[in-house]
Amino acid sequence: MNDLTNQSTWPGGNRIAIAINVDLEVWSEGNAPSYSVQTSSVRPGTISHGGIAWSRYGGTSGVWRVMSMLQRHGLPANFAVNAACAHEFPDAVAAIAKAGFDISGHGYTQDQLLAYMSPDEERATIHNCLDLLEAASGTRPTGWVTPVHAHTDRTFEFLAEAGVLWHNEAAESDRPHVITAGGRKMVAIPGSDFTDNRVLKTAPHLLLETYKRTFGYLHAHEPMAYMGLSIHAQFGGRPLMIAAFDELIRHFKSFPGVWFASQGEVARYVMEAGIETPSNARRLFEVSN
Repeated sequence: MNDLTNQSTWPGGNRIAIAINVDLEVWSEGNAPSYSVQTSSVRPGTISHGGIAWSRYGGTSGVWRVMSMLQRHGLPANFAVNAACAHEFPDAVAAIAKAGFDISGHGYTQDQLLAYMSPDEERATIHNCLDLLEAASGTRPTGWVTPVHAHTDRTFEFLAEAGVLWHNEAAESDRPHVITAGGRKMVAIPGSDFTDNRVLKTAPHLLLETYKRTFGYLHAHEPMAYMGLSIHAQFGGRPLMIAAFDELIRHFKSFPGVWFASQGEVARYVMEAGIETPSNARRLFEVSN
């Protein structure tokens, strides 16, 4: 195994890796997201038809606009898809795979969380989700993004058992690395700390400024840096947000040494190179004697 501290570049001599993740999500019947662009909410126990309609935009419109933008820029991406989308938006799921994008498991619906399940329920849910997405897309997902990152102490073992190569739950690290779960090797990849739904009630330029500054810092100071960028199809796929993402990608592409890769591509490289968790004490702050 290799310590990432001893490496300075990604494939092709690139200084920073950027992985785009697109969430295509649905909620169980009669339920809406707990968040939206509205400043007022209906009373608890009331069906929010407006919230339900808002969330379905991701499958009816947003996902298509995001794919169009990515293809225009010639970029790879991972689509984290709730398995219920195989029933709700089968054409979209099939189109994602046909366009050459990766698909990862993302639970069944966004409000049925692994953290609330028994071990048997969790294992069955993971396998069922992978089966449904494979049937709808023609390819079996090799990655997993847990809804609201509500995994359990069993999740990684169950994922490895199901043949999943990578998960997106590495909140304890800045860079992807190999882990062992249930006696099997897999890759842990960090998620995004500031997604589009952070600016729901403010303005898209805040996301733009945040990631321009983050990218600038990493590109200047931390060789072999990694940055995940997440887009929720129900919000990021709307014109007011896709314009910000389009500008952001054009900004990244203006710099040398940038590797645009899907999480799957990153995971395969990390696994083949046998990259372990880096020593952050040495990577980020070297004490001189």
